[in-house]
Amino acid sequence: MFQNFDYYNWVIFPLLIFCARVCDVSLGTLRSVLASKGNKNIVPFIGFFEVLIWLLAISQIFNNLNNNFVFYFAWAAGYATGSYVGLTIEEKLALGIQVVRITTNQSCESLIEAIKRENYGLTIIDGQGARGPVKILWTTVQRKNVGKVVELMKQHTPNSFYFVEDVKDASQTYYPSANGKDSGFFQKIFFKMGFIKKE
Repeated sequence: MFQNFDYYNWVIFPLLIFCARVCDVSLGTLRSVLASKGNKNIVPFIGFFEVLIWLLAISQIFNNLNNNFVFYFAWAAGYATGSYVGLTIEEKLALGIQVVRITTNQSCESLIEAIKRENYGLTIIDGQGARGPVKILWTTVQRKNVGKVVELMKQHTPNSFYFVEDVKDASQTYYPSANGKDSGFFQKIFFKMGFIKKE
């Protein structure tokens, strides 16, 4: 029974289609996210490989076009999986910078000192809320460090209101590593590629 089974058309080739679509859609998703963040230096390189993989995949499909429904299933499944993988990769890379804005009517001296100890820049503004005076704290950090700032806020001023938004560009920023020193090789690469700007 299995001796006459066409493994290439029913297993191997659909898997190749699936993998190719996962690769090119992942790159496309990553490219779109990076482009929206203003990372224009790396976007053309990602686009080059994205289109190259897509052309290789689509040319092979047209060369082997038949009524095998598995081809179409592999193409659609690869697209769906690639979208998820691309967003997951972008989330893990956590590229870019974000501003965290904290508004509180609580005593926030300990939070201010905690943020300063992490060597993050901080702007403090006196404001007026619906229930009285408030403090507004702004800090711009690397996206991967947003969780640390939020955790500090929850520890020191747990009832504060905060929100986070992307920053496409910033004129002067400094992002220390966990040990307070320059983050090293990869941070320098990000500076050169335009992901972040050095003070």
